[in-house]
Amino acid sequence: LVEESGGGLVQAGGSLRLSCAASGSARSLYYMGWYRQAPGKQRELVARITTGGDTHYADSLKGRFTISRDNAKNTVYLQMNSLKPEDTAVYYCWAGPSYITMLGSWGQGTQVIVSS
Repeated sequence: LVEESGGGLVQAGGSLRLSCAASGSARSLYYMGWYRQAPGKQRELVARITTGGDTHYADSLKGRFTISRDNAKNTVYLQMNSLKPEDTAVYYCWAGPSYITMLGSWGQGTQVIVSS
């Protein structure tokens, strides 16, 4: 089970923090990450992190977004700063044993709307 929280409406330049709690074996939660899908666009990687703390970000989001996790709580966070209207999307949490998304589990998504 993967469940997101923390989405909402924010003005451009503002910040939001998303949280995602997951359940499963340590292997199934080795990778946790965030993806997003804007209207009319494909789902894209935002960032992912391993249990060891190795991170990978979409190049366009480096410096504004920060991913972190609490392994004891099986929870991953996404701190989003300096938000832009183009960040408006449904943000999905994902967890899996590999970076290959089809091997993992998705949350239902949380809407983030950035107003100009």
